[in-house]
Amino acid sequence: MKFGLMFANVGPFARPDGLAHLARTAEAAGFESIWTVEHVVVPVGYRSEYPYSPSGKMPGPEDSPIPDPVLPLAYVAAVTTTLRLGTGVMILPQRHPAYVAKEIATLDVLSSGRALLGVGIGWLKEEFETLGVPFGERVARTEESIRAIRSLWGAKPAPFAGAHYRWGAVESNPKPVQPDGVPIIVGGHVEGAARRAARLGDGFFPARGGFDTLPGLLAALRDECGKVGRDPAKIEITTGGPLSGPDDVKRYADLGVSRLVIPPPAFDREGIERGLGAFAERFIAKG
Repeated sequence: MKFGLMFANVGPFARPDGLAHLARTAEAAGFESIWTVEHVVVPVGYRSEYPYSPSGKMPGPEDSPIPDPVLPLAYVAAVTTTLRLGTGVMILPQRHPAYVAKEIATLDVLSSGRALLGVGIGWLKEEFETLGVPFGERVARTEESIRAIRSLWGAKPAPFAGAHYRWGAVESNPKPVQPDGVPIIVGGHVEGAARRAARLGDGFFPARGGFDTLPGLLAALRDECGKVGRDPAKIEITTGGPLSGPDDVKRYADLGVSRLVIPPPAFDREGIERGLGAFAERFIAKG
């Protein structure tokens, strides 16, 4: 089992000293990856329901700093050597795929092949309205963007034509250094996301993936793989969920999970070192 650290660009980790300490401590403790979140703006008084909290609101006040998800990963690349660098997740339909292809390929080059592109469709309608992106088009734009990004990462210039994006043959360089391109990991905790991952993803990341919901999502993924002729074993499963003890790690592994992600155990330096060290001793050292 691989272990990742989520929410790496929020709170004190929005500052260079806090981010560097978190990343270096995680790497030393044996974590495999670090993941950033995204909101380009948080509309004041938003009414959309945050899907990961019973309150329907994101943790923290509306003015909490949420830096860009890619730039902190480039910073982490410079202060670490082994940590994989994931967006968890980038709100893909809010961005033009040509820019995403360029940014993530650049991150992959600068990190010597450690980039992971986690993408989601988004939930904050007011944010889409701020950007002038139709909220109702977010699924179609996401799926088209994934195809477009892979086209731009191809070995030769090729035209692309879709309902939302189209261009003639263009050069987009640099290319990712990972031989098959940067893995694209589809986020979401509903059946539609599982089926999207089966069709288009290198991985699937239901951030809310407890034992009560994960089996159903993975069943939907396998079903869709059967329809499109893909081997579900080729789709890496990442999730976050409760860990009461090492036996839970085995339960996740038995379900097909390859990577478990947790939030930072604290916000202060001592708490981070103590918490990550204890987690490593209890879970990572067990293999």
